[in-house]
Amino acid sequence: MPNLTNISEIRTLLHRHGFRFSKALGQNFLINPSVCPRMAEACGADQNIGVLEIGPGIGVLTRELALRAAHVASIEIDNRLLPVLKETLSDFPNIHIIHGDAMEINLRDLIHNEFKEQKVSVCANLPYYITSPLIMRLLESRLPIDSITVMVQKEAAVRLCAIPGTRECGAVTLAVRYYAQPRMLFSVSRGSFMPAPNVDSAVIRLDIRSAPPCEVKNEKTLFHLIKAAFGQRRKTLSNSLMGAGLLKEQATAMLVAVGISPQARAEELTLEQFAALANLID
Repeated sequence: MPNLTNISEIRTLLHRHGFRFSKALGQNFLINPSVCPRMAEACGADQNIGVLEIGPGIGVLTRELALRAAHVASIEIDNRLLPVLKETLSDFPNIHIIHGDAMEINLRDLIHNEFKEQKVSVCANLPYYITSPLIMRLLESRLPIDSITVMVQKEAAVRLCAIPGTRECGAVTLAVRYYAQPRMLFSVSRGSFMPAPNVDSAVIRLDIRSAPPCEVKNEKTLFHLIKAAFGQRRKTLSNSLMGAGLLKEQATAMLVAVGISPQARAEELTLEQFAALANLID
């Protein structure tokens, strides 16, 4: 069994399979031996749960998950890695590699087929280019999962876990908090990867909520308002909300009605305040 965090052994493995890194797929393989065990523990992997992994690479995290979880289903988009994974994961009968695109595959059906009634967590080292779209797909689909533990670019981790009402908060911050309770777990330096990216990373965990933290009549309206507000975040809300199709006078009146200054900016509002605004429309 090759050491998947040893650079020399990784190079030998990849050379044997004729593999070259793809910048388009954001491929950076972990070589820090301490990271994947921490991620596997952080996601709560044990014999009572199944784990869905996205983007196994050469299988370094997959192995750690399989050592702990009852079953691991891992989605890999790059067919060139399939023979590599067949070799590196050959000693683990509780792993199933699925060739496909996590942004297109029917995740609900996959989870049902792979895990039946078992509790499921998601754990993955996500390519930077697909971080937010993939996380939002997992959340918006309301899949039968308990948590999402992922490694992402550190800047994205800060935004995803930001406290509403702070400068780091963005539209994705509020969207994530509507569906889950996020928390930052630990940082990972750029030198932990092969090849090394130009930025550092961080591991975060999103615990899925059983119900949203605020009542809203129409979720689409809520997220439409949030997107408009943060789309022009330097403007005051009375101006930025015009991007949601409101007249300035309407936006001002709505803000005053729920006790928000028309001069406030998007980053100053909580999710509950945006919900109050949305409920005035629907």
